[in-house]
Amino acid sequence: MEVSETSKKTEQILNDLTPGERTVCPLPHDGYLFLEHDVPSLLIYRKKPDDKATLRLARSGASYLIIGEENFSFFQEFISNLTEKMAAKFGSFILLEVFSGETNSIEFVIRGPSHKLPVSLDVLKDELCKIPSRKYNVQLDARIEQTKQRQLEELTPLFSIEDIKSKGGTLIGLEVPPVYRNADDNVYPVYFRKFRDSFIQAIQKAIFEFVRVQTTSKLVNYHALGKRDIHREVFKIDKQLTEIESSYQFLLLVAPVNIQALRERFFETNFEEINKYHYRLLPVDPDILKRKLYNLRIDEIDDPALSYLFDEKREEIDHQLTMLKERDSKNFFYSSVRLYKGLEKNVLTEAKLILQNISEDHTQEERLLISAKDFAKIAEKEFEYFRRQSPDYKGKIHIRDDVNIMMVSQGELYLPSDYKMTKNGAAALLQHEIGTHALTYYNGSQQSLSQMAAGFADYDALQEGIAVLSEYLIGGLSSNRLRVLAGRVVAGEALLDGADFKQVFSLLHTNHGFSKEPAFNITSRMFQGGGFLKDIIYLKGLVELRDYLVDGGELEPLLAGKFALKHVNVIKDLTDRGLLTPPKLKPRYLEQKDFKQKIDKLKQGLALSKMI
Repeated sequence: MEVSETSKKTEQILNDLTPGERTVCPLPHDGYLFLEHDVPSLLIYRKKPDDKATLRLARSGASYLIIGEENFSFFQEFISNLTEKMAAKFGSFILLEVFSGETNSIEFVIRGPSHKLPVSLDVLKDELCKIPSRKYNVQLDARIEQTKQRQLEELTPLFSIEDIKSKGGTLIGLEVPPVYRNADDNVYPVYFRKFRDSFIQAIQKAIFEFVRVQTTSKLVNYHALGKRDIHREVFKIDKQLTEIESSYQFLLLVAPVNIQALRERFFETNFEEINKYHYRLLPVDPDILKRKLYNLRIDEIDDPALSYLFDEKREEIDHQLTMLKERDSKNFFYSSVRLYKGLEKNVLTEAKLILQNISEDHTQEERLLISAKDFAKIAEKEFEYFRRQSPDYKGKIHIRDDVNIMMVSQGELYLPSDYKMTKNGAAALLQHEIGTHALTYYNGSQQSLSQMAAGFADYDALQEGIAVLSEYLIGGLSSNRLRVLAGRVVAGEALLDGADFKQVFSLLHTNHGFSKEPAFNITSRMFQGGGFLKDIIYLKGLVELRDYLVDGGELEPLLAGKFALKHVNVIKDLTDRGLLTPPKLKPRYLEQKDFKQKIDKLKQGLALSKMI
């Protein structure tokens, strides 16, 4: 192809650089361009045999160019034209060429103008040094080499430094130690994912320093340098993960269907006999679902944030499916410990302080109670409040004999037919179940990723923390409610220590002063499935959420879907890149007159026992 044709091709591809838009297209001679129009940077990689992993590193950037193995002059001129066009728009343009070093190397070599870009290159060096080596007790190193030769010795320069400067560009070469593969070029897949995630973050942080100082770009943080386009295969994986998880209702399938009969027999025999739990038949074959689960090509996702989230979620679904096979066995309990990560000492300490300082309020039993049907009418009014914010909101309520707890599953409310509560308790449960669980399910369903509604791994603790917090914010968190959450934690400790049903019930009823009904409810939930630790996460989630607020975290962004506190930075990253959006529905308690006052108290480290 003649030079003039190259220029025409460049103009054809880059005719209009529109903020927020992108150019994605194959190039002649087996090249490929992915260019975000408002990102003044470009990762470059030259194709070579048996080097697919390094290619994937380059493709993880927001904007990248893949150079084919033939007609190098075409790519030289294409890059020159692109640089001139981007630099004219932003004042400057940074190019970073990535290539793999020698097989046995453990050192990154950064080739660039360290005297002109000291901050950017130092940030890159420091961040790359944080990547752990695959080898035991060996840390990767990095050094900056000030040189005009930005490529490996055996490679042809992309262009002279003088030429790129005249176009308004800056070129950096980065030699990557290929510790993610062995001498036969076989990649270590698990380590490669960890390496890639840290590598791309290092690149983003370094480039952002350049962009912030040297260009007119309005990018506000390094997250905006991540990929902004979700490949259709990623959407497909996201949808398949959700379909697999939606094919079974985990909490419903581990809950006993004969809870009323169990309670009656236990009380009739003066707390001596507990009958065998009975469960619903499994509507799915866990082994077949696992096969589908591990057929998903999550390892091929080049976006580090999404790869991390999906890999975590697959592992969680795997654990749940294993537990469904293990119902009514000791192995179910061991899997439960692994799924809910055991019990932290600080949460146990909080629980014991609550039980020591707050006595059960027996007068609640004398207050006016409302039935499940009455609660359903109140819940419908809350759904109407949501519909005023978003007319397409649809909420359903199910009153059933075969559920033992009030819960929201896949955005719908389930009520035990014999459920009764006080009016104050109803207001609290309304915000807990609908103002949190149903709301975040809907907000998550409005996102581009369906997992924001289904829930990313370990989302439960934050969900329950927000839900209990909502009870406090509307003035409905009672002493008995807080005691129940604390009782679940001490019951969890007893279960972990090997206590049986009667021993846990006695611990709650005799030692901690619970009436027989709440003591039975806590105990029966703790032993469903064979030993189920989920209930410890309510207080755990509240403790973690309070600490998050104390550290300056904001509540409202947590309502955008179902995720864990450990995901907050990832969710912010995806939101900054435009892949996710802020919450569409907002809960009623944000309009409470004393909302700010109560939140401020929490941010000052309010003790949990003072929240009633």
